[in-house]
Amino acid sequence: MSDRYKKIFPVTWDQLHRDSKALAWKLMDIKQFKGIVAITRGGLVPAAIIARELEIRVVDTVCISSYDYQEQQQINILKSIDIRDSENWLIIDDLVDTGQTAKTIRSMLPKSIFATVYAKPAGRPLVDIYVTEVSQDTWILFPWDSEPKFSEPIIKKRKQYE
Repeated sequence: MSDRYKKIFPVTWDQLHRDSKALAWKLMDIKQFKGIVAITRGGLVPAAIIARELEIRVVDTVCISSYDYQEQQQINILKSIDIRDSENWLIIDDLVDTGQTAKTIRSMLPKSIFATVYAKPAGRPLVDIYVTEVSQDTWILFPWDSEPKFSEPIIKKRKQYE
């Protein structure tokens, strides 16, 4: 694990589904959205859940690469989006961390609503709505990045980093 992260927050498929559905509840009364723009790859699963819950049929993607495992890299736009008027569009991502990806997508779609399932303090001011805040030094272990196996008690893990 990178020196930047002191804690791990594992998220199961069930928890991600519940948290994404909670985000849909928060978004439901804001406005009628023209569509969703999912930030790939992390925003794909939450966007699918939210699209279902809000009955949104138009879902597009912006493909941005900014992480190599646990190290944040330079922003690389792999696929942009051509939306002339971003008003009433909903941007979905799994997480806002440092805010680098958020700044990039905000410049592309400045009038849209930006929602994430999880938010860290450095990036939180760049999103309109989120469900759960985690500390900046926490690595969120999403279900697509893990597999079930034996886990040491957290007290033993902590001793490894001291």
